[in-house]
Amino acid sequence: MTEKAGSGKPGSHKTGSGRGAAKAGGLKVRVRTAKGRKLSSTRWLERQLNDPYVHAAKREGMRSRAAYKLAELDEKYKLLKPGMVVVDLGAAPGGWTQIAVDKVNALGAKAGPRGMVVGIDLTPVEAIAGATLLTQDFLAEEAPDMLKAILATGPSGKASADVVLSDMAAPATGHPQTDHIRIIALCDAAAEFAGEVLSPGGIFLAKVLRGGTERSLLEKLKRDFAVVRHAKPPASRADSAEIYVVATGFRGKNAIAS
Repeated sequence: MTEKAGSGKPGSHKTGSGRGAAKAGGLKVRVRTAKGRKLSSTRWLERQLNDPYVHAAKREGMRSRAAYKLAELDEKYKLLKPGMVVVDLGAAPGGWTQIAVDKVNALGAKAGPRGMVVGIDLTPVEAIAGATLLTQDFLAEEAPDMLKAILATGPSGKASADVVLSDMAAPATGHPQTDHIRIIALCDAAAEFAGEVLSPGGIFLAKVLRGGTERSLLEKLKRDFAVVRHAKPPASRADSAEIYVVATGFRGKNAIAS
């Protein structure tokens, strides 16, 4: 990811916003139900074949369509800048990491300061130039310290970051309340980590489910950050319950403690 931002549409550049993909034309592909294939699998396959973001991701070398969610959120809120240190929690398969590497100039291929990107996931992620990737369960007791040790090798020499991203999600159970509780627990753990490593003015972006963050977590974020919003980027499917909490302007540990 070394090119400069293009027109903001998938198909025009790897870090485009994705807005153009949703308007892509073409005939709709219909998939016949094959012997041994469940109806749900047929519907998933049909949706994939007709998803313009899926096509854009394949065409532009992105690891997943989810890359466009971060690109769109970044376009709207101006989250990522050259020289920033970014931690990507739940990085697999690497779409968000790819966007972060390009935006913060982690390869040093653009004018301006060189940034740093560190990703972690229980699922192994194929190497991405400009990123340090850990195969580790973020909820494991040793995981936060492992991330901090890598951050300390960065430009500041401190275990600190400018942005903490979390696209983590637990396997769906089909029970909305249970799924909500699980993803909020992941978001809560991510927010706890963000509070330990973010520099003043830092940013926290995490996936939650429709209904937003739990009251206690939302109150914590509003205490720790100057601005807290909920957002659903265009690349997030309309039938998906996912939304994102965007917290900007981290007040800093000292301010929170006092």
